[in-house]
Amino acid sequence: MGTRMALGGIDGYWAEPSTTGPWPAVIVIQEWWGLDRQTESVADRLASEGYLAFAPDLFHGERAELGDHAKAMELTQKYSNRYSDELAAVFDTLKTLSGTTGKIASLGFCFGGKMSLSLGLYRPLNAVVTFYGGQMQVLFDKMANWSIPVLAFFGDEDVSIPQGTIDELKTLLQARKVEHKVTVYPHSGHAFFRDSDPAAYRPDAAKDAWAQTKDFLSRKLKG
Repeated sequence: MGTRMALGGIDGYWAEPSTTGPWPAVIVIQEWWGLDRQTESVADRLASEGYLAFAPDLFHGERAELGDHAKAMELTQKYSNRYSDELAAVFDTLKTLSGTTGKIASLGFCFGGKMSLSLGLYRPLNAVVTFYGGQMQVLFDKMANWSIPVLAFFGDEDVSIPQGTIDELKTLLQARKVEHKVTVYPHSGHAFFRDSDPAAYRPDAAKDAWAQTKDFLSRKLKG
């Protein structure tokens, strides 16, 4: 279990390995419901794999209940002018800590999946992991010089992310000759990784995605 603390002036959830550092770091970015126990549990899992994980609270203590889309949208818009600066501050601070190796990845879900990609536009991440990044297509025009390895996951029943958008992401990364892998899981919808939501959770897809994530991060951050 981790702890709540501030990093770079941004409150969030800090989870570190039981082993002696320095460690590579992963910035874990919340869904649009806010920084909840689901997000914290991902940070804990990463810490158990040997990463310093920090999940910034981008809604500053506010959260929407699971399924309350109106509240989630309200919070997303309320803090929209702060995300980029706050994620950059977290990245910059992690770079300065003696407990880190200097290698940093971002990993996000839904809203956080988009923000995981977005952070790579203005900070030199070593890797990006994005789970079903909502509205990620608004970033594509800004990714002409993209060079960061990407691991991306989607569900084939996710009506919020058209197959054409996924294809566009793959085409963009292929054109840039960037290392990437994009997986679309069958019989899976949005939030298939969220094991706290039985209606959305797909154990087989989640298990495979986590195995791929561990391998990808190990190669990019520990190699």
